[in-house]
Amino acid sequence: MEYALLQAVFLPLLLSPVAYIIGRKLGPTPAMWFTFGLLLYTTVLVILAALSGTTEEHYPWTEQFGEFGFLLDGLASPFAIIIYVLSTILALYSKPYMIHRFHEQYEEEQHEITSTTSGHSEIVESSSLSNYVNAKSGLYFALYLVFAMGMLGTVLATNLIEFYVFFEIMLIPGFFLVALWGAGPRRKIGLMFLFWTHAGAVVLLLGFLMIGLTIGSFDFADIDESKIPHDILMLSAIAISIGLGVKLAVFMFHIWLPWVHGSAPTPISALLSPAMIGIGAYGIFRLIVEFLPNTFAELSIWFHIWGLVTMIYGGAMALMQDDIKRLLAYSSISQMGYILFGIGSMSVLGLSGAEMMYVTHALGKGILFMMAGIIIVKVGTRNISQLGGLAGKMPITAVCAMIGALTIMGVPPTSGFMGEWTLFFGALETAIEEGSTVRAVTFGLGLVATALTMSYMLWMLKRVFFGKLPEHLEKVKEGSWYMTAPMMVLAGFTIVLGIYPDIFFNQIIPYMNGVLGV
Repeated sequence: MEYALLQAVFLPLLLSPVAYIIGRKLGPTPAMWFTFGLLLYTTVLVILAALSGTTEEHYPWTEQFGEFGFLLDGLASPFAIIIYVLSTILALYSKPYMIHRFHEQYEEEQHEITSTTSGHSEIVESSSLSNYVNAKSGLYFALYLVFAMGMLGTVLATNLIEFYVFFEIMLIPGFFLVALWGAGPRRKIGLMFLFWTHAGAVVLLLGFLMIGLTIGSFDFADIDESKIPHDILMLSAIAISIGLGVKLAVFMFHIWLPWVHGSAPTPISALLSPAMIGIGAYGIFRLIVEFLPNTFAELSIWFHIWGLVTMIYGGAMALMQDDIKRLLAYSSISQMGYILFGIGSMSVLGLSGAEMMYVTHALGKGILFMMAGIIIVKVGTRNISQLGGLAGKMPITAVCAMIGALTIMGVPPTSGFMGEWTLFFGALETAIEEGSTVRAVTFGLGLVATALTMSYMLWMLKRVFFGKLPEHLEKVKEGSWYMTAPMMVLAGFTIVLGIYPDIFFNQIIPYMNGVLGV
């Protein structure tokens, strides 16, 4: 289809005001179905473009920056498909969760008004609950669409400045989604999110400027490592790695993620953790592995070690958490370490496994964050110590959560096994070929990290879904179909992908062969 990628990126942005108007005038259900329908259409566009092979679109821009374009190839396809599949599914899930959140905020605001009018028996209301929910729903779905398009635009960009612009665009709705509807000190945490991610983006831009000004172009097609002095190459590669490392939330730059996940509305957590932070990995693949291969060869062992430290740190911290969303946040940090570990393996299978880990993490963690949201809505607490025995009350949620946990643990027949097995096979392959003691030790310690992953996942499942049901949970019921059906879709997808991983490997492995010159 002509202009397929242009439509996929810009229709959600251009039609976001329509979602706002529909929500404000007609309510959350029409706004949700409009958002779902629009994202479903754009998701189909992306999938059809991916099935037709490498797709490129180029459009005139400004002489200062070069050409504006979109590229959907073996690297970008899995990222783009997963971003929009998750965004589409979570649009349905958003409705009951966000209505619950709007009701909570409405009650909080009315309580504040009541407390400031002591001595009066009347409660002053600025608007009815229905109007309040409608207004908030419209704004939520409008921001949601912009958030999704910012992520897709980043992975399809063909120009350094274009990449940076989309990279920054996704931060703006992300900030408002946390600051407006997060839990706890949401504005403070929203600013923390904006500060850390924007700081990373600025460092990233410095790396882009060093490359672009040296070669005289910002277009991906013009980047030639041989035309850039070695010192500038190393400085720019380090700046890019740090900037993307902040977004990836790997060790040293991870501080913001547990706080943001602890506050963010769960549908946004289910997008932010599986989809958004992984875009940092996409940037490393595209900007360093592909465009700066010799520099990547020098830095690969450091990526490998950095990934290992992140895997172990995130897993150990997850094991200590009582808040279910913070546990999943530290789990995401650990999983991003797996991806960086695979990138540092510098082998076709290691790199392919790392990209597959993005896909499997998105599916598994998407399921688990949706599980957390259902528990928040139906039980009213996120503290694991206050839960237990919920499998009998919430069987669909329990089964889907088990499948999501198995995906994160890398247990067959889920997609997690195919990603993890391929990643570790590639890491061991490189260690043997190079005869590297360091790589052999990191491989062994990486296996220890998988034991940590199993530990915190099984410990969480045991405490949440099994054992004796506390008395205060006797009346708990299963979540609505708006919440459980999306979980079931992702659970089915991870099993299908675990049985037939070539759905993505047929695109990923040829690309990695080409990048490494195999």
